[in-house]
Amino acid sequence: MTTASASTRGEKATRREWLGLIAIALPCMIYSMDLTVLNLAVPTLTRELKPSASQLLWIIDIYGFMVAGFLMTMGTLGDRIGRRRLLMIGAAFFGVASTVAAFSNSAEMLIAMRAVLGIAGATLAPSTLSLITVMFTDEKERTFAISMWIASFSAGAIIGPVVGGFLIEYFWWGSVFLIAVPPMLLLLAIGPILLPEYRAPNAGSLDVFSALLSLAAVLSLVYGIKHWAAESFDWLAAAAILVGLAFVLIFIRRQKRLADPMVDLAMFRIPAFRAALAINLAGILFMFGSFIFMAQYFQLVAGLTPLQAGLWSLPSAIAFTLASFVTPALVGRYKPATLMAGGMALSALGFVWLVFAPSLIQIVAASVVFSIGFTPVITLTTGIVVGSAPPERTGAASAMSETSAELGGALGIAVLGSLGAALYRSRMADVAVSGVSTDALAPARSTLGGALALATGLSSDQAGPMLARASEAFMVGFRAAAILSIIGMLLCIVITLTTLRDARTGDAH
Repeated sequence: MTTASASTRGEKATRREWLGLIAIALPCMIYSMDLTVLNLAVPTLTRELKPSASQLLWIIDIYGFMVAGFLMTMGTLGDRIGRRRLLMIGAAFFGVASTVAAFSNSAEMLIAMRAVLGIAGATLAPSTLSLITVMFTDEKERTFAISMWIASFSAGAIIGPVVGGFLIEYFWWGSVFLIAVPPMLLLLAIGPILLPEYRAPNAGSLDVFSALLSLAAVLSLVYGIKHWAAESFDWLAAAAILVGLAFVLIFIRRQKRLADPMVDLAMFRIPAFRAALAINLAGILFMFGSFIFMAQYFQLVAGLTPLQAGLWSLPSAIAFTLASFVTPALVGRYKPATLMAGGMALSALGFVWLVFAPSLIQIVAASVVFSIGFTPVITLTTGIVVGSAPPERTGAASAMSETSAELGGALGIAVLGSLGAALYRSRMADVAVSGVSTDALAPARSTLGGALALATGLSSDQAGPMLARASEAFMVGFRAAAILSIIGMLLCIVITLTTLRDARTGDAH
């Protein structure tokens, strides 16, 4: 093992570690930006490259799929070859792939480069988070560093659409990829100077078959959940999820037989580890599930333009980011379990407000409340997951934390989104419009977007009652998702106060 940072547990960080944290924040922000920056480029990209409908979906989704699929492999690989080394390799590939993607001349070429970007992006989160555990050994400082790490992702998500919109307005669509190049070059220049190296002592070789199994498991599960969210729960979604679960079981059985497993299953025997991982997943699930309803509400119920909807979504994102700066100051005064339970109680109150919110402003205000409440939960569960793992396994633990977040986000959209869709369809099943056939009404009975599309060809007398019914049906689903989130928060509070009451963010057990 080699380390160039504070070596004694509890030692205060130096200027080098704090500058290193800034270097770590750069790739995290770019990683997050790449998830959203392409959204506004889709119309221009479609005109230039002329992708098919299927190719366009792969251009958008392949990045996230590859990130999710390779997180476990990259986390374990970092423990074996060195976390800084893997970060530098990932940054170099990310910069090269971004440059090639910017000048893609076909849909196939862009899909391939987005896939490479996803694989490179999978090195960033586990490497940076596990490096934080080496650089910051004081619990309060580590919590602050993790908060900044999370805030950098939030900042990337906030500025991604803004920067993307500016570049597309004045340059060509490929310019959205080139913004990743300067930060990656800067990281390659200063990373070896500011960041320590750490590799697990006596680390064995990476088991390739385990890596392939984890890739197949995560990709199958994420694909099935995404398909469930987009197309309802059909045989394809069920088959993908079952195949994914089968790969998970095979992966687990193999880890039990390996002398040097890719994932040390003994970590799951640590109560704090598995409880924090579960609460992290649940928190992301309810947050993402709520945001997908809000995005639809802004445009389909409130009638806002995409730009206006984006601006109205900023308060909750900014609140989350600012709250990230406050959480570390509270760690020294309260136990992590107390802060997390308090945060989830605040989130539950935000969801209660959401159930009864009658207007756009109140819905946005409610989202600010539950976003602030989620901040200490995500920050501290991440710290507990990584801190409860043995030092030589923190790369793998970091990857598990990120994988649970990916699955939580997908499940939130699928489960809460499907609940909303089912309630909408049941409330709209008997809707009728004079002069409109049952077949023509089918889209309106399925989604609020379908109802709005149908309304454009109807008179005000025909469209008015149908749209009022459709909006109310949508809000029933929205409120039901909020109620389910309240119940979920209360259950997580119970788990926190029982299983995590003595957990710390920086202790390895």
